[in-house]
Amino acid sequence: MKALYKISAIVASNITLIVLFVSALALLMPKSFNWISTSTITPMLGIVMFGMGLTLKPSDFKPVLLHPKDIIVGELAQFVIMPTVAWLLCKLLNLPTELALGVILVGCCPGGTASNVICYLAQGDIALSVAMTGVSTLLAPLVTPALVFLLAGEIVNVNVWGMFLSIVQVVIAPIILGFAVNHFFSSFTQKATPLLPMVSTFAIAIIIGTIVSHNAQRILSCSLIVGIAVVMHNLLGLTIGYVVCKIFEMEKSKRTAISIEVGMQNSGLASSLAATHFAMYPLAAVPGAIFSVWHNFSGSIAASIFKKL
Repeated sequence: MKALYKISAIVASNITLIVLFVSALALLMPKSFNWISTSTITPMLGIVMFGMGLTLKPSDFKPVLLHPKDIIVGELAQFVIMPTVAWLLCKLLNLPTELALGVILVGCCPGGTASNVICYLAQGDIALSVAMTGVSTLLAPLVTPALVFLLAGEIVNVNVWGMFLSIVQVVIAPIILGFAVNHFFSSFTQKATPLLPMVSTFAIAIIIGTIVSHNAQRILSCSLIVGIAVVMHNLLGLTIGYVVCKIFEMEKSKRTAISIEVGMQNSGLASSLAATHFAMYPLAAVPGAIFSVWHNFSGSIAASIFKKL
């Protein structure tokens, strides 16, 4: 079992390389992944969310009660900065409807689970990071559909109720199930937890590989403009998140945690929502896939920079 734990740690520490390899393989050799149906994206995301639930404990939400100001500032930054920046970039770059929808979906999603790992590497406030991820995820069924409707409702038909149900089924239900398993079967989860990073890495890789392979030609035809949008979105989120925290005179570790949480989105959820509710716009799932690749890369660099600030 120890050998398996070591393999899991190695896989997780090389998630950026794995994601890059899978993306390149799916793009250059679509047949390597396009035999996997896009319908697998949702269950794969459910596995990642279940793993997140297995790691959560009631104590993880203590910062919500002990430091409500930090959480409020962080969540407002999360759900104001990223959606607003996404919408502005769509206008500035004059993105076509499909790509604009995809960028907006990414911007309206909650924080990603990888943010907690990056926060640890950056020596940020890990408790705040975990609490923010949990709170933003719990808020997502209400906030994400509402924001997508507000920002993209003019260009596409947004099924708010359908998106609400999807987020509850794909995100909230698996997290609650994982949380319950962790609570009632703690001896099992203690043994399983070290394997979760490997399982999540493979699940994320399958999600990205599936999306990229099914849209390989389309991605090649618009990769530059999508890449610019994704990179700017992520970097502006990280930067503005940090500046906002400085305005509120927060200590360095909290600035780091909130900045990373704001800049790193649950892009897997964005791709899942695109595939489920906007299937008539295939390219809408692409920004989420590219964001998944990029934010792991940029997050590692950001961690090094934040440690030196």
